Amino acid sequence: MKFQSLMLTLLLHSLFSFAQAEEVRNELYTVMDGTRVDKNTLTGFRTWRAAACDRCHGANQEGMVGPSLNESLKKLSREEFLLTVTEGRLSKGMPSFKENKAVIDNIEHLYRYLKGRSNGDITRAKVEGID
Repeated sequence: MKFQSLMLTLLLHSLFSFAQAEEVRNELYTVMDGTRVDKNTLTGFRTWRAAACDRCHGANQEGMVGPSLNESLKKLSREEFLLTVTEGRLSKGMPSFKENKAVIDNIEHLYRYLKGRSNGDITRAKVEGID
């Protein structure tokens, strides 16, 4: 009887622990289990993919020809990020995206996604919606 009780307790504890998702919620984004994000942050990820930012910054934002955005977003203010994306850094090879309607319309969402990656709350580049 003690063995069955112990096994039931362990099973319930395991199920309860598994069911508890790790959540990070702040003024920019909500992340569950490091890979599932709120709607706006998911839009930021989709904007990242559509603009092909990975060609220069790497598929995991760790840098290639362009710098690591995981590191850059630790230092850049929101305003500096917006200016960099809209105006580019032509002398360093980064184009301006001010004529790219999809990027401009979703620039705040893009910032949320990249900030979540930089903060380590989003643990892999490819994310899914929470729902």
